[in-house]
Amino acid sequence: KLYFSMFLRKLKNRSGSISVQIISKSGGRYKVVKTIGCGRSAQEIQKFVYLGKQEIERLSKQVKLFVSEKDVIVDEIFSSLSNANISVVGPEIIFGKIYDKIGFNKINEELFRHLVIARLSFPLSKLKTIDYLYRYQGVSLNISKVYRFLDKLNNRLKRQVEQLTYEHTKRILDGQISVVFYDMTTLYFEASDEDDLRKIGYSKDGKHQHPQIFLGLLVGLGGYAIGYDIFEGNTYEGHTLIPFIEKIAKKFNLNKPIIVADCGLLNKENIDSLELEGYEYIIGSRIKNETEKIKEQILNNQFEDGQTIRIKKQGKVRLIVNYSEKRAKRDEYNRKRGLKRLEKQINAGKLTKANINNRGYNKYLKMDGEISISIDYKKSGKDKQWDGLKGYITNTNLNNKQIIENYKNIWYIERAFRMSKTDLRIRPIYHRLRDRIEAHICISFTAYCIYKELERILYKEKSTLSVKKAAELTQNMYQITYTLPESKHTKSRLLKMDDAQAELFQIIMKNY
Repeated sequence: KLYFSMFLRKLKNRSGSISVQIISKSGGRYKVVKTIGCGRSAQEIQKFVYLGKQEIERLSKQVKLFVSEKDVIVDEIFSSLSNANISVVGPEIIFGKIYDKIGFNKINEELFRHLVIARLSFPLSKLKTIDYLYRYQGVSLNISKVYRFLDKLNNRLKRQVEQLTYEHTKRILDGQISVVFYDMTTLYFEASDEDDLRKIGYSKDGKHQHPQIFLGLLVGLGGYAIGYDIFEGNTYEGHTLIPFIEKIAKKFNLNKPIIVADCGLLNKENIDSLELEGYEYIIGSRIKNETEKIKEQILNNQFEDGQTIRIKKQGKVRLIVNYSEKRAKRDEYNRKRGLKRLEKQINAGKLTKANINNRGYNKYLKMDGEISISIDYKKSGKDKQWDGLKGYITNTNLNNKQIIENYKNIWYIERAFRMSKTDLRIRPIYHRLRDRIEAHICISFTAYCIYKELERILYKEKSTLSVKKAAELTQNMYQITYTLPESKHTKSRLLKMDDAQAELFQIIMKNY
């Protein structure tokens, strides 16, 4: 029985020329094997027909024209497959395994799982997430159902999400959470109107005209999440530390860990409250805002690279000041770049009186008369003496090196915000209702915990894959579902992965 044959076809092109092609027919399907040539005259076309017949004869000697029944069956099976038989399973295989390992599978909400994993693999709007789930995962959801779920998600799940996250972080850190890191960031909204949560305030993203909220985040060593909270957009961040820490400490029975925070949380009220509650702390210091006496003590030193001095303040509190040549070069470079930007804006007439403030390098601007704006180079010159100096306020018994090393770990929380804002695209936020905003943050927080765990496992296994690259690899891991012709049994099989995907798959299977 002949199941495979070849013949010549003359195909008229738009230009009027004729292409002579070799066509194969197998299992009722046609395929172009080779184009012999393209001609316009009858003589040219006849020449290509003659060459085509010779090519068919040559190919016929290399290809079996009679194929087995098994080959025909396989061919028929594949010809019956459609897009619906192929699904993207990478996100569920990789992120789903980690979701379960952390313990989030104890949250008895399948929709929550879908939204978290979709945020990790394709961080899109909720409407586009639904489209993704249907097209790539075969999960059909109604947008109204999703919004109804979001309306009640935060009140029902936030506490459980934080509890599971805390338990996971505690396991990772061998049961010891002796140091915690706290910071805040702003998340802005595309909508222009305010409400009781979304307020226009000072934005760390530079979106000063957009309503925003504050997100406070607490992590342990290594950046492993502990808890989070949301504050109104016009809140002063210095007033958030104590209430947040007390809430988390009570929730998880934390035994007075050392609190590390940046200088945005340094104010007398916070310091007094921390000491009153019995907390030890390491907080970044704005040394240029210290008293004249302390500033004089600092500047009287001839610092060498890596040198650290200690200045006693009141009680157990002391100021640690460290000098770094690398930091000094960076400070000088940034200041010169900032001044050049200001000079360019002044020359273009883009600056007004409203631009004179203490934000960044605008602090060097001054008014000349009523309308002219210039740069106070004398003030910028004075700042040069502070290049390379970094201060820390602490009441701990740790030595200078331990204080500096602990504070350096605040980089992890800054990175947590950066990962959330870029890789997980937590902002901008398009929701308007408070419940949905809080639900969006809860989903993103859960996603961050999974993202961070994937990063830990890749590092543990000494993989060269970055967490971002690993996330991208999941988007092209496919599974095919087919039905056996005789038994009618339906089976699913992972399609062959490339080397990087196979490495990621093996790492996840080994650890989870």
